[in-house]
Amino acid sequence: MSVPDFFSEVALDLHQQPTAEKTVERITEHARTAAGCDDAGIMLVHSRTRIETAASTSPRVTRSHELQHELDEGPCLDALESGGSYLCTDVQTDERWPRWGRAAAELGIHSAMSVLLETRDRRYGSLNLYADRTGAFDSNDLATAMIFARHASIALANAHHEAGLLTAIDARKVIGQAQGILMERFDIESDRAFDVLRRYSQNHNQKLHAVATWVVENRKRPVSEFPATVRVELSDVASTSDGDHQPA
Repeated sequence: MSVPDFFSEVALDLHQQPTAEKTVERITEHARTAAGCDDAGIMLVHSRTRIETAASTSPRVTRSHELQHELDEGPCLDALESGGSYLCTDVQTDERWPRWGRAAAELGIHSAMSVLLETRDRRYGSLNLYADRTGAFDSNDLATAMIFARHASIALANAHHEAGLLTAIDARKVIGQAQGILMERFDIESDRAFDVLRRYSQNHNQKLHAVATWVVENRKRPVSEFPATVRVELSDVASTSDGDHQPA
């Protein structure tokens, strides 16, 4: 398969993944093929003290990432902090990361590359490629990895965007269902139903979606069995609604 055809197939495959989790898994699998390496992983670093391996092709990749966090050095961390890309042909002798290099070599890793996963709007993390032998990568491999990372970054951004939209849509559906339940049981208008959800959310420091989910999941329970704090909120709304309606 030609290089353009390969990247076209990768773009289509990543676009078809159903979740962000599946997307990052496929990115690492395709990256290993693109770079001709032994292992690949995606590291999401929010700070030097908060690290996450989002996907890896083997346990040693995860351990390699953990070591960078523990030792506070490594190509993945530097790629994220500097915004650059890093090529290492012999981790054991590379003076930039002496402690991590020795530890990585003990895992059987001897060559490494780290490139950014980012769009113009957001930096997601780093794509990290590993090989069992020294001298496995050169500047051409790094250039290929950087091109691949651009495709992967777009796929990752789309996956996160779609996941966010789906979460927002689901939240609105649940809130709407909870409003409907309160409207029926207390014979109140939509605005009043939403008001009780909002007030309970604020008064008890809970997310509105969580409150709505509780109402939906407990829709068949008598109000007398609800927690006292819930009954107070519901009773307040019922007592201020038009008419003298009583909880069902």
